[in-house]
Amino acid sequence: MINIEWLNQPVKEIASSAIGDAIDRQNSLTKPPGSLGMLEEIAIRLSAMRYSRNKDSVMPAVDAVKIVVFAADHGIAQEGVSAFPQAVTAEMVKNFSAGGAAISVLAKELNAELEVVNTGTVSELEEMPGVIDRRIAAGTANFYQQQAMSESQLVEALQVGYEAVERAQPVLSCNGSRQPLELFIAGDMGIANTSSATAIACALLGSSAKEIAGPGTGLDEAGINHKIDIIQQSLDKHQLNSNEPLQVLQTLGGFEISAMTGAYIACAQKAIPVLVDGFISSVAALAAIKINPNVKDWFFFSHASAEPGHKKIMQAIQVEPLIDLNMRLGEASGAAVVVPLMRLSCALHNKMATFAQAGVSNKDE
Repeated sequence: MINIEWLNQPVKEIASSAIGDAIDRQNSLTKPPGSLGMLEEIAIRLSAMRYSRNKDSVMPAVDAVKIVVFAADHGIAQEGVSAFPQAVTAEMVKNFSAGGAAISVLAKELNAELEVVNTGTVSELEEMPGVIDRRIAAGTANFYQQQAMSESQLVEALQVGYEAVERAQPVLSCNGSRQPLELFIAGDMGIANTSSATAIACALLGSSAKEIAGPGTGLDEAGINHKIDIIQQSLDKHQLNSNEPLQVLQTLGGFEISAMTGAYIACAQKAIPVLVDGFISSVAALAAIKINPNVKDWFFFSHASAEPGHKKIMQAIQVEPLIDLNMRLGEASGAAVVVPLMRLSCALHNKMATFAQAGVSNKDE
């Protein structure tokens, strides 16, 4: 059994008194209580998180945002489960570096720091701006035939995620200054990684491949059926226990999915709010929760992925995504789209007048 001591270290507890104070402020603002819906919930949670982190303020903010895209290739691609060739992973890393990808554009518009971490492309890549080389191997092994990675490779992948969080302090905020990190977003890039994520989700939830698998990068019906067959045969072969998430990651995971899992746990331990992206990121979040259940308190789930298995994962975690734009791109794009919503939520909480300040009669008066 894999034993990585830091994964099980306690998570920073969110002060219940801070939650109560944030609710009281929301109820004092010039609006009917609850009328701003989930915007109120976002602000209340962020306010309590900020106070629990350093007690310097109860005013929430997500000005300082770090986006880290983890990239890796997958041996399962050899089984024809993706519509795109493996070469695309390395090509997209170059596109991220050049600023041409969706997340590159979104990060620039948000004034958020973007970093790409190569955890294991098939081919070695030259040094590029904005890309960290933490290549563990030339992709994972084919989990249809054997375990995806060795125990030492899993340990290293989890550590890569931890290191990414360490590097994110401090971060350039949207106002141009460097300050403590207020929101961490992880993204993924890896041809065939929806197959890996699907297999992990199936193993952790006790589901069949048919219940979770979707089109990924655009498979047709025949391609989806083939993908289901390959994943189900792999699950039957390995006979994994849902209560052993580290073994599940080692057997079925990708380097980038494992790195995201490590990053999510590290964030919660360091009291950094996490905004989870779509299907693959949510599988990493599910694994993180299975490893250290209290990390969930520090997670927001950004959007409802168009991948059919995402809804089942949200139900298992017992959360609701904040928006639904029918997105399924990955690379942290869905989460990035939600950042302006979170910033507006904070602005409303911090800047609206109270009934007393505005001289407006409250309903109880």
